[in-house]
Amino acid sequence: MSLRFIGIDPQTGQGESPTVWIDERKGELVIQGWKPDADTVAECAAFQVPGHAVGIPEHEQVVRVPARMVSILREACDAAERAQLR
Repeated sequence: MSLRFIGIDPQTGQGESPTVWIDERKGELVIQGWKPDADTVAECAAFQVPGHAVGIPEHEQVVRVPARMVSILREACDAAERAQLR
């Protein structure tokens, strides 16, 4: 398997488990997070960025992770970058 576990929300409880892995083969982050509410999804879908289509493509999803996981996300970014250099 190409997924490597990086970390889980340090305050995770029963049924709550935002988690971060990296796919070492593809050099990508894999993030499990909370489903955002409809207002958050609508705001993300309406956001306009130059060179980016408005909306969320059918094959993509918005997720939420707690800010307390920033260090885990940094570690995952570093690990994914190292995987791409191999």
